[in-house]
Formats: sequence, C-alpha cells, structure tokens
Amino acid sequence: MQKRRWKTPTMLRRVLTCAISAIGMLALFSVHLNVVPYSTTPSFPDPYKLPTQREASFQKLRSEEHLRQELAPPHHLSKSPLPYLKLVDSGLSDYSKLWKPPPNRGFVPCIEPSPSYTCEIQQSRGDTCMLVHTNGGLNQKCAGICDMVAVAHIINATLVIPELDKRSFWQDSSNFADVFDEDHFINALANDIKVIKKLPAELLAVPRAVKHFRSWSGLDYYGSEIASMWVEHQVIRAAKSDSRLANNNLPPDIQKLRCRACYEALRFSPKIESMGKLLVERMRSYGRYIALHLRYEKDMLAFSGCTHGLSSEEANELTTIRENTTHWKVKEINSTDQRTKGYCPLTPKEVGIFLSGLGYLPDTPLYIAAGEIYGGESHMTDLRSRFPILMRKENLASVDELKPFVKHASQMAALDYIVSVESDVFIPTYSGNMARAVEGHRRYLGHRKTISPDRKALVRLFDKIELGSIKDGKNLSNRIIEIHRRRQGSPRKRKGPVSGTKGMDRFRSEEAFYENPLPDCLCQIPEKNTSGISISFSFS
Repeated sequence: MQKRRWKTPTMLRRVLTCAISAIGMLALFSVHLNVVPYSTTPSFPDPYKLPTQREASFQKLRSEEHLRQELAPPHHLSKSPLPYLKLVDSGLSDYSKLWKPPPNRGFVPCIEPSPSYTCEIQQSRGDTCMLVHTNGGLNQKCAGICDMVAVAHIINATLVIPELDKRSFWQDSSNFADVFDEDHFINALANDIKVIKKLPAELLAVPRAVKHFRSWSGLDYYGSEIASMWVEHQVIRAAKSDSRLANNNLPPDIQKLRCRACYEALRFSPKIESMGKLLVERMRSYGRYIALHLRYEKDMLAFSGCTHGLSSEEANELTTIRENTTHWKVKEINSTDQRTKGYCPLTPKEVGIFLSGLGYLPDTPLYIAAGEIYGGESHMTDLRSRFPILMRKENLASVDELKPFVKHASQMAALDYIVSVESDVFIPTYSGNMARAVEGHRRYLGHRKTISPDRKALVRLFDKIELGSIKDGKNLSNRIIEIHRRRQGSPRKRKGPVSGTKGMDRFRSEEAFYENPLPDCLCQIPEKNTSGISISFSFS
C-alpha cells in the first residue's frame, strides 16, 4: 500500500516533466520559425540597390533603424519612415508591377563616332573661337551647351567655356565651374572639339561678330552661312543657345556628338554630385521612391495663366506678374481653356488623386523635385493627407549642408535633377525643360520608369469628381491605369512634327532631341547580350 502511494506521485512528476519539456520545445520551434524571414534581410551593401517588394514589406525594424542612423540627415531634421503596410502575398506581385521599369527591348547607348568623323577632327582649325551666352534655367542651359558643342564642331571653331545667364528670372550668379565639372568637360570632348577656359589674349581686342543663331537650324545653315563668317571674323559670339539646332535630319555623327556632350562630358561639379548622391542615399533609406516634378511654382503658374483652385487674390497676383514680365509675350490667358486643353501643371491635390488611382500606397515616399510651391503648405494639404512621406532637399539635408547651394537656383535644380534621374519612378506634372531632360536621361540609362500624366484626359476625370458623377474608388482607378498603360517610358522613336503644322510651329511640335535620344544614340541588340552592361552616371 505504501509502495503504491509512493509510485503515484513519482509517475505524476514524470508526466508533468515531459509535458513541460514538450511545451518548451514547441515554443522554441515556434520562435525559430518566426525569426527565419528576418534573419535573411539584405544588408543593403549598395545604397542604389533596392530590396525586393517582399523584403521591403517585411523588413525587420532593427535593420531599418541601422540604415536610418547611417544615412539619415541631422537629428533635428530626421523623420522616421512610416511602417510599410502589411501586404498579403496575393497583392505583392501586383504592387511590385507599379515599380517595374518597362521592357528595355535590348536598347543600349551607341554613341561612338564613325571612322570618317575621326578624319574630320584632324582638319579642325584652332584660330577661330566661339563664345556662347547660355540662357534660361538649368536644363535649358544644359541642352544649349550640348548643341553649341555640335555647332562648334560643324563650323570648326574652338569653344570657349560657355557663359551662364545671370540676368534671367532666377538671378543666379553661378559660373560654369560652379555648376559643372569644367576640367572633365574639356577633357571628355578632346577628340571632338577644342575647348578652352577663356579667350586667348591675342583675340581679346579683335572685333567680334555677335550673332543670334536661327532657331532649329540644320547643317546647311551652320556649314555655309555661319562658317562663312570666319572670312571676316576670328571670334563669333552666340547671343543665345536654346533651341538653335534642329532635332532631326542631322548627320548621325553630329547627333551622337550631342549625346556624348550631354551624357558623358557635361557632369555636375564634384560638390553637387556628392550632395546629390547623399540625397539619393537618404531617400533610399525610406524605400523605393517616386521623384515628383511638381511644377506648381509661381513663375510657371504666372507664365501659363493657370489659376484653377487658387483664390482670387492669388490669381490676381499671378496676372500682375505676367503683365509685368516684358519678355513673356502672351498676356491675356483664359485659365479654364488652358486647363481643358491639358496645358496646365497638375495641382498637388490632383497629383494625390492620380497617384492613388495608379495604385501607389499611402506609405510611398515622394521626393518633391521643385522650387517653392506656390501658396506653400496650404496647397499641399490634400497631397500630404494621401501620401504623408513628402520629402524635399530641405527635409533630407541640414541648413549647413545646403548652405553652399541655397542662393543659387541652378545648383539647387541640379540636386533635384540627380535625385530625379536616380529615382525608381519619375513623374512630371508638366512637360517643361526639366521634365524633358530627366525623361531623356532615364531613357538613355536603360528606359527607367517615367510616367507621363495625360493631363487633358485627367482633367476630365477630375472635373467629374468635383461634379459628383464619378467617385474616388476602383472605377476611377481602372480608368486612370488604362489611360497611362502606354505612357511609362518604354522604348520608341522620337516623335516628329505634328501633321499640318508649318514654319516654326512645325519645329516646336517635334519631340525635343534630349527628351528621347532614340534612334540616334540608342541601338537595339539581342537582349541576351545586354546583361552586365554598366553605364556611368554623368550629366546628372
């Protein structure tokens, strides 16, 4: 009897011990299973290489914090990214398509000169110099500089480092070397033209021919009319540089030279490149991002006459600016007509509806590539309510870091350019000079994803929303997606003039050369041979 009493507690203790051990093993096994996905999180060795959508969606917070500490702006400006939305597996593949670039179809840069071009270089003369006064904003200047490189080659001139416009709307005092890498520009073009930093002393006193080159001119004009001026002059000064060379119908070697000048020779200065790369890295710490060229700025709204959504006081201010700007020829503008025709930049509110309609999630980081938004934060409220992670240079860098650039519009625009070219998706709200330049550069670099809003079609949808005939939801989203299915930067040939246009309007209607360098500077090869091609980052 005593033995039975003793055995019973012993048996119970053994059963309890086994049960506890089993529970412990199950707990350990469960913890191990939960840790596995996070233990394989990539360490981001390359700040320009993004994780996959699945990795981005389920990153471990510890890894995110480590990356933020390494790349984040100074503490007082740092803003922690919002946590990624927990996407179910069925939605991951659909969402990842929003970030996927269009098929490149095997197009790669092909900008090497032909053998006959090399012979021409050997015959160029060095006793004639061309001075160039560039005009407009940063991207207008860049295009003009590259065109003048080609012109200098056509007329056998030595090119003096171009002078940057200091009297335009932006009042920027920057010199060429402040914005661009001057030595690299000279050396990179050594086999194309001779470039010097300043006019030789022996030519300082000689008479100069000041010439306004004819817009969109071709080889005959420069090769005969302009080149013949060397008979009487040793120095020609180009009074303007914008749109002076035709987009099309030029010899292949001239077109390739324009691309070499644009995408290889014309780099930003080292301090701009360094700051631009830092901004890109800091945007990368938030995940995949969209660069939004939000052209909702005072000068653009005044010039275009677009006042939709503005107060009467704001509209009157813009009208006054337009009337008092002497070189803006059109003064009377009907804002409603402009918007209906798609000639107005999208408003921040419209951009929010557009991005949501495409399917981008509220935690998508947006980089605002623009100057001061007209009306400030009051006009950004609707966009921010949909996409809270709105970043600008001023959010990503400290006051001290931006101090060397802040009083120079061209240098600040250059920083926006770099972040835009390197973005996962680029979306311009207006087809201006920067939008065209960035799109062309992204095409050259492998047709990176660029979504061009169909403003005319979108305005009709936005007006229906305001009238209540269509609601913000799946139906609207489907229509927006369908409209933009073929507007995402896939390879295509540059568009020619609009049918029926004549004279200068014919040239104006053409797609700009630097907006799409295909077919002149991009050649198609079998896709299986394109892997491993590395394209260096230059004119950024």
